[in-house]
Amino acid sequence: MPGGERRCPGCGCRLSRYNPDTSCASCARTAPAAPSPAPVVPDGVWQDPRVLDALRAGDFGRLSRRIRHLATLRQQDLADLTGLSQSFLSLLESGTRRLTNIDKIAAFLDGVSAPADLIAVHLPGRRPPTRLVDSTDDSGATDPSLPWTAHRMVRALTDAVEGPTMERRSFLTATGLALTAYIHHWSTAETEPLERAVAGARIPDSLLGHLQATTDHLRLMDASDGSGALADLGKAHLNVLLRLLRQGSYRETTGRRLAAITADTAAQTGWFTFDSGHPVAAQRYLLGALRAAHAGADVRLGAGALSYLAIHGYSTGRPRDAVIAARAAREKIRHLDTPALHAMLLTRQARGHAKLGERQAALKALGQAAEHCSRGRSEHDPHWLYWMQDGEIHSQAGSCHLDLGEPAPALDSLVRAREAHNPAEARTRALIMSRAAIAHIRNGDLEAGCATAHEALTLAERLRSARLRDHLEDIAEELAPYRDTPPARDLTERVIATLPLTEGRT
Repeated sequence: MPGGERRCPGCGCRLSRYNPDTSCASCARTAPAAPSPAPVVPDGVWQDPRVLDALRAGDFGRLSRRIRHLATLRQQDLADLTGLSQSFLSLLESGTRRLTNIDKIAAFLDGVSAPADLIAVHLPGRRPPTRLVDSTDDSGATDPSLPWTAHRMVRALTDAVEGPTMERRSFLTATGLALTAYIHHWSTAETEPLERAVAGARIPDSLLGHLQATTDHLRLMDASDGSGALADLGKAHLNVLLRLLRQGSYRETTGRRLAAITADTAAQTGWFTFDSGHPVAAQRYLLGALRAAHAGADVRLGAGALSYLAIHGYSTGRPRDAVIAARAAREKIRHLDTPALHAMLLTRQARGHAKLGERQAALKALGQAAEHCSRGRSEHDPHWLYWMQDGEIHSQAGSCHLDLGEPAPALDSLVRAREAHNPAEARTRALIMSRAAIAHIRNGDLEAGCATAHEALTLAERLRSARLRDHLEDIAEELAPYRDTPPARDLTERVIATLPLTEGRT
């Protein structure tokens, strides 16, 4: 063009030398707007410690907020990526709603491009996630998404008994997403026929009766003496059951009953191990117990394993896991007339809510637990839940009030718990009195707190329980502001002297 003349490609008019654009103003106004770039979550988001912490905790509301902050996204952008509605995301981020459906969790994580090696559920089109145990183990016993076969059940419990393949890497606890995946597959996986025909004698019903009686006797010993010396006994008994499952000859009915006894024993051994101060090893037993309960087609035993996983959660700093486990168990048994089992699960859920500071939810769960408990036991309640009564409701209510910072109602509940509990259950009474001592101290009555703590210590001197040891350490911390007073000084010295006696060894 002469003199470097420029023209608008739209209408052909000559462009002013002062117009830096390629079109005239009129064409620029009427041209369609350029499409906005599609929202994207940068890879660097997954290196943020707060994102990783929210992911591990399964707190999707916190995870959503943090991702949006780092990626400069609107809630609608995240809705477009994940398929969730903007209104749901708003409720999720405010804490009003929870994301618990496994399919929606998978869609959410897929939409935000969460790296598969950070999560423990299979996502469509992604490589398999990192296993929960060392990658050299190829049995698949720790992958809940694989078929829940009897072989994997036996393999999982054998691994629990024998310990992790490599001690330096150890077993990674199933939390948040991984626990949700286990619960989901326990609830939905198909049950495999359980029978084995081999040469040799069949397993008689009389032997199954003796095996169940052994598990029941270990349970009673735990209630009176603590678990310090029982973990090894439980492990040995579980080994016998696993050998029968692997080598015995049995029909379907016998196989189911054998798996159910195995589930009960594995859950108890997990509890003994936890009370002995080994929470990581305990979880292996409890997840294996969940598999065995599934193989035995007994949802009540599965609910029992989940109740222990709930205790594991709120005792190891993951109270949301406790709520998830207890709710899932309650959903699975909702059609059963088992008031004692429903009551027990509600107390576990209440403890999780209390640890989270969710007062109304905790009190509602406790109220529902009391209503179920008032109905008494039904013929469908499991025999191993003999201890679920008013005293347990009061005990858990006292613990909830302590966690919520309410020492006065906590003390009232714990006093009632002490009056209602069986005096022969020494560890339970020691735990109740140690909590009551803390409630007295927080309520401003140091003298009563010290007197109650001394009673707890008298019982603790003949018990071996890591949980009881933790309670005694809590008492020592409560006494710190009063360390210069004679009652506090004397009690602290006795606590320190008693602590080694309560150590559990496995």
